[in-house]
Amino acid sequence: MEYPPELSKEEEKYLLDNLKDWSIAHGLAVRPAPTFIQPSQDPSGVLASTAPVTLFPSLFPRSCFEEGLAIQNAYNELYSAIARDEKWLQSIVEELVDIDDFVAKLWQTHLAVKKEGYVQDLSLGLFRSDYMVHKDPSQSNPAPGLKQVEFNTIASSFGGLSSQVSALHKYLLNIDAYPSSSSSLIKAEALRQSKSASSLAKGLAVAHRAYGASKTSRPLCVLFVVQDPERNVFDQRHLEYALLEENGVRSFRLPFGETLFHTTLDADRTLVYTPPNSPSTPYEVTTVYFRAGYSPEDYPKEQDWTARLHLEKSRAIKCPSILTHLAGCKKVQQVLATPHSPHLKRFLPDAEVAAQVLATFAPIYPLDSSEAGKEARSLAADPASASRYVLKPQREGGGNNIYRKAIPPFLEKLPETHWPAYILMEMIEPPPLKNAILRNGELQRGGVICELGVYGVCLWRDGSGAEKKGEILESWEAGYLLRTKGDQSEEGGVAAGFGAVDSCCLVDG
Repeated sequence: MEYPPELSKEEEKYLLDNLKDWSIAHGLAVRPAPTFIQPSQDPSGVLASTAPVTLFPSLFPRSCFEEGLAIQNAYNELYSAIARDEKWLQSIVEELVDIDDFVAKLWQTHLAVKKEGYVQDLSLGLFRSDYMVHKDPSQSNPAPGLKQVEFNTIASSFGGLSSQVSALHKYLLNIDAYPSSSSSLIKAEALRQSKSASSLAKGLAVAHRAYGASKTSRPLCVLFVVQDPERNVFDQRHLEYALLEENGVRSFRLPFGETLFHTTLDADRTLVYTPPNSPSTPYEVTTVYFRAGYSPEDYPKEQDWTARLHLEKSRAIKCPSILTHLAGCKKVQQVLATPHSPHLKRFLPDAEVAAQVLATFAPIYPLDSSEAGKEARSLAADPASASRYVLKPQREGGGNNIYRKAIPPFLEKLPETHWPAYILMEMIEPPPLKNAILRNGELQRGGVICELGVYGVCLWRDGSGAEKKGEILESWEAGYLLRTKGDQSEEGGVAAGFGAVDSCCLVDG
């Protein structure tokens, strides 16, 4: 049968009216982009619009979905182990510091904290592992498999909106907004609900409590360090609301650029936040949750690096710590996923678990002078072979990658000394799908590509002394996100203007 189903004018109007109203009523929303609503038309910043969203839940293989959820604890274990292994991380980072200023500054910040001595040995990860369904084009009837696109260790977004969009699609089903012709596919049991907002908030609450009692008899809080302005504010607000309403934990939003104005460090490096609206009641910060600081654009002034150091030095638990942030470098993913890499078993000693993780890796190569790097350089320089690859820098946030036939001319212009700052990854080839996306009030129909993000929560102790073994205190899979984009767009970032939030309609086969 055809999916999604054709809608009559009346059916489409009914679906869209309900979708738009439900979205705003439930905070499935973003602040409008300046290209959509000019700032002069909304000087007070009161307007919101429905987040880019799909009209229908996208079809997704049940086996791949369940594999992604089941393997998240192994990924939590892997990346918490990498973040605890400073010596190994240093060997990776040292390959980048001369050619990537941002990674160099992050590493310098870590060394500056280390020199003074770290005073908090707990770390929190709110992770997201992103996958696509892969069908090997060289096979005649390939079974779908799950291949990892990337692993996010900082500012893993859309946990708030993903919970809302799966509830939206369920609501549209319940009010018969989907025509009866699709009832064999869109059934209540096939629509998988995401509890990511609640689950991620619980992770912040677990860290908050693990911090312990106040040393200063001040009230305790979690601090969301955010960009300003932030269009994706409602996504973050859902976590704040769940943190308070479900866990009884107070939180505040602090624009990254204002860190040094509103926070201080006590003599024992306790982080104290003074809310500008209530300066007579300073709070002791248990946990710093970074929703900013992942991109060079977040550090326009030197004092922004001073602010990051200030937060990292504190006794507050960081989500993520600077070493966990660095563990999310594409270079780390490449080192783990390069064919015949010996590194995975260093962090995952259980051979069966390591094999399951390895099965989700797409081949990734360095662009350095190693044997694998030489092979990658020849693949990237030839337009015929380059058409099967994507070139990625060490960046988060979408909009940074170079695809397929654009790779050879890009490398020709890039000084060869800077090539090792990139990794070369084999393109994942997803099965063809169709859907309709509502963005800024406009309906876009056609072929789409879906990316499954699986959230994970992990709290660990870094360990101390010569052994520095450390241990995981809490670990769980924390729901999912489906991002969907038109198949003409290579990028997937929703906030960056490429993708839409979606949910899974699970199908067998």
